[in-house]
Amino acid sequence: MTDLSPLDELAIAGVECFGHHGVFEFERREGQTFVVDLVLGLDTRPAAASDDLHDTVDYGSLVTSVKAAVESDPVDLIETLAHRIADLCLGQDRVEWARITVHKPDAPIDATFSDVALTITRDARSKK
Repeated sequence: MTDLSPLDELAIAGVECFGHHGVFEFERREGQTFVVDLVLGLDTRPAAASDDLHDTVDYGSLVTSVKAAVESDPVDLIETLAHRIADLCLGQDRVEWARITVHKPDAPIDATFSDVALTITRDARSKK
């Protein structure tokens, strides 16, 4: 019998990183702040029952990996960066899906604005 209960959601908001992503040469040279929000779908019942970190996602370790992924290997688009982070999250054994938001608050736009953000959702069954 398949369990149809919805997955739990683990959210980590506002992970600040400094990266050199962007299509303009000055973005690559000078770098800028990126902020990442993660929402992960997983079943936390095993961890609740065992009270053991091995039965859930170690979000401290995951955040360290996400920061490293943002702070290395520059890309042109935040779409590429968001996909990289989603793949990293889906590599966690217990994560069934991941909703990733990449904020680029200092995007080079010639207007007053507060944020540029891209949100993607990926699931473990269709890691494409």
